[in-house]
Amino acid sequence: MTSRGAARPNGQSQASKICQFKLVLLGESAVGKSSLVLRFVKGQFHEYQESTIGAAFLTQSVCLDDTTVKFEIWDTAGQERYHSLAPMYYRGAQAAIVVYDITNQETFARAKTWVKELQRQASPSIVIALAGNKADLASKRMVEYEEAQAYADDNSLLFMETSAKTAMNVNDLFLAIGE
Repeated sequence: MTSRGAARPNGQSQASKICQFKLVLLGESAVGKSSLVLRFVKGQFHEYQESTIGAAFLTQSVCLDDTTVKFEIWDTAGQERYHSLAPMYYRGAQAAIVVYDITNQETFARAKTWVKELQRQASPSIVIALAGNKADLASKRMVEYEEAQAYADDNSLLFMETSAKTAMNVNDLFLAIGE
């Protein structure tokens, strides 16, 4: 009789390490932060998402090689009146996703301000990802992919265009951060 050790019924061995990461989402109101989180955590999309008040907290675990990565996700409110609360959420965060809407140039300018703030005040080792959301609305695009990619490259950011609506690159974005 052979010993199966830590093997799971499907033959995969159990993850040997568990890592917990505090991840914060920042960006203007209505760029799709809550929709990205909802798509990643629950696989859902709601056409009309209520505005977040303060912040929402969700968790999701993913397996990467032999490691289980547990994301503790803080989805912050985008309205200006909540801006002063943001440092409370990104303090101690290992990762941040700064989200903008590809159909709105102003949200991209604001995303750059968030990146600067994180570079100045967050942990020096924080992983920052830039997400150009609403890629399903490419026909209404106001922020060119190349412009955002160049900005991300210049600032050592992970960068992906995403669509919470179609799920395009949503899991890939979180997995890239986990890597």
